[in-house]
Amino acid sequence: MNVIHAAILGIIEGLTEFLPISSTAHMIMGARVMSLPQTEFLKFFEVFIQIGAIAAVLFLYFKKFFDIKIIKQLLASFIPTAVIGFLLYKIIKTIFFESNVLISASLIVVGIIFILVERMNLKETKSIAGMTFGAAVLIGIAQSLAVIPGVSRAGIVILAMMLMGYKRNEAAQYSFMLALPTLAAAALLDVIKMRDMRLSGTEIEMVLVGTGVAFIVAYFSMKWFVEFLQKKKLTGFGVYRIVVGILALVA
Repeated sequence: MNVIHAAILGIIEGLTEFLPISSTAHMIMGARVMSLPQTEFLKFFEVFIQIGAIAAVLFLYFKKFFDIKIIKQLLASFIPTAVIGFLLYKIIKTIFFESNVLISASLIVVGIIFILVERMNLKETKSIAGMTFGAAVLIGIAQSLAVIPGVSRAGIVILAMMLMGYKRNEAAQYSFMLALPTLAAAALLDVIKMRDMRLSGTEIEMVLVGTGVAFIVAYFSMKWFVEFLQKKKLTGFGVYRIVVGILALVA
């Protein structure tokens, strides 16, 4: 692995973390396409550069995190995901992440759901400003399905909120803000488990490059996606997921 690989993975992380196409699946496939061995450093790198994506959320929605009501909503959504993620941590890392069939199937199935939901012509009138505690918990339960690689944390949250009647652009923004505690907790848990790792100067450079690139790409990716959802549907993302899932399965 070199700095170019680090930058490419940073682009993949920043671009896919907040789009409904599964960052985990794309990071795994990206590393395999570049023939990068699954070393302990690569695992650490893939976890650490999420800090860049987290920082982008904080930078873009800084003022909203001072709103007590939003903080309570995010905590209510975060707790179910945290509990399920913690309980299934070993299974996620040792079984889910190693199953090509599971990743491909998740991409395809959720892609089909995207297309079907868009055909329902849902009434999206609710705002996150009026979100109840119960609704926030339900959204958190939906997000917990993203422990399965290929599902997409952002995608499943947006789908759940659309089905509950929330405006899709606000659903996207909520999924971005919910990413902050969710990704931060997941990254912290992984970093703690890898705390004995010692990085060389070159490895530190790669981590910094990947994190910086992830921050920049994630920032613009989020802004673009919110504008996109104000005018267009998720059908294209559904088709993309199905195609990528089939290609991954065949490969």
